[in-house]
Amino acid sequence: MDRRLRRAPDAEWVLMYRLGLSRQRIADLVRAEPATVGYHLVIARRQDPGLETAHHAAVVTRAGGPSPADLARMEEIIAWIRAEGRLPRDRSQDKRERSMARWLSDRRREAADGTLDPAYRAGLARVPGWEGNPRAAADESRWHDRLAQLVDFRAEGNNWPRHHHYASEREHTLGVWIHAQRYKHHRGDLTPDKVSLLDAAVPGWQTGRTRGRRPRV
Repeated sequence: MDRRLRRAPDAEWVLMYRLGLSRQRIADLVRAEPATVGYHLVIARRQDPGLETAHHAAVVTRAGGPSPADLARMEEIIAWIRAEGRLPRDRSQDKRERSMARWLSDRRREAADGTLDPAYRAGLARVPGWEGNPRAAADESRWHDRLAQLVDFRAEGNNWPRHHHYASEREHTLGVWIHAQRYKHHRGDLTPDKVSLLDAAVPGWQTGRTRGRRPRV
């Protein structure tokens, strides 16, 4: 065990970390406690914000992990998530957002399989809930897509879509969806944020068609 008093951050340990060695590997080599090495590295990262990036780039070189371009892509997606305050949706109208959603989906699958690269895991740790339930994320994305489709449907001059006696599959899909939202709202199961979104995007959604009213043309 290395019991020498070292002033943090120890230059030798920092260099080893910069060259791609893990905290545990450094501790094994210098015969120090991993927690002690970690303490030194925390201080070093505060002093040099680029140290972490250099470490991951070196890991890539040593182990064939994500390339610098791959890590830059991750940073781009993390920055987007922070700016938007949400995860990207795979059914977005925006091609760039769909691409980011697919990238995250690939990382979730790798995490579930236990094959996610440590560089990705360390970076995505800054995004709370990114590993969340993929099915729940897909359902949430689908909800927003249906709302956008309903807005377009109404903007075309159509009356509220019906889930019975519908004129097209499009009307049927939207009719089933908005009927489900009204039912959930009546039961108190629709979240306040979704109620607010519906109120703002499609006013009158709670009432829908009035019996006997002729459709708009």
